[in-house]
Amino acid sequence: MKLTKKQFDVLLAYIEKQEDCTQRALARLLGVSVGSINKTCAELTGLGLLDKQGITGAGMQSMEQYKVKRAIFLAAGFGSRLVPITLNTPKPLVRVNGTRLIDTLLDAVQSAGIEEVVIIRGYLGEQFDQLKYKYPNIRFVENPMYNESNNISSAYFVRDLFCGAYVLESDLLLKNPKLIRKYEYSTNFLGIPVERTDDWYFRAENGIIYEQGVGGTNCYQMVGISYWDEQAGKNLEKDLEEVFNSPGGKERYWEQTALLYKKENYKIAVRECTASDIVEIDTFTELKQIDKIYDV
Repeated sequence: MKLTKKQFDVLLAYIEKQEDCTQRALARLLGVSVGSINKTCAELTGLGLLDKQGITGAGMQSMEQYKVKRAIFLAAGFGSRLVPITLNTPKPLVRVNGTRLIDTLLDAVQSAGIEEVVIIRGYLGEQFDQLKYKYPNIRFVENPMYNESNNISSAYFVRDLFCGAYVLESDLLLKNPKLIRKYEYSTNFLGIPVERTDDWYFRAENGIIYEQGVGGTNCYQMVGISYWDEQAGKNLEKDLEEVFNSPGGKERYWEQTALLYKKENYKIAVRECTASDIVEIDTFTELKQIDKIYDV
């Protein structure tokens, strides 16, 4: 049985117990009216998915169709803007305040109960073997083209794995692990609402992305974490191959496949987060500001 987005959100709140699950608390959490929550809870109760004790066994079963299958980590790049640190260490393995960047993401994936983890590696790829001691379930996919193409090559080599998958840039400092969830309703991209950004951005209407670019105002700053449902994953498998093999395709960024070149094939929602949830360290100067051990 297909749930509505509101029904999914309410059941997810019960599963995660983010707040006391009174109707008023749910309305505050989900940003809707108490009346809307009342109606949704009544629907769920009528379907046998909720009762006075909370979510039922049938309710848990109804969420299985939205369970995230795997997490894909893009970790093949050089990280040139973080030189000199990345001359000897891949950027995802750089430690910030004692913790490797990629660990902040892997720990969140592990806590969410996502068991299949795939890491695409390239530059100094053998150094990623050290992750196996802490995360024995991960498997590696090699990207032999990492030094002659953009990150679309990493996506290309795992294009058959996008159905039901998170895709994560591996050099993000994740401060809010709850951004990684066991269940996702539909394809979405994380974005931070901003008045202005010089970085990659997208604009959305009614919560659906319709434009992507670099440098914008009154938009969403793009964050390198996304989720792709079954249909979007199937489309990506085909579209990534076509874009990658097109003239100039190897110079593209992988997400441009869905957000720009083949956007008519996708309906991608914005999932809002805040600047305090996640940090992208782009330069060595920014790294020194966050971790004083590098300021020597």
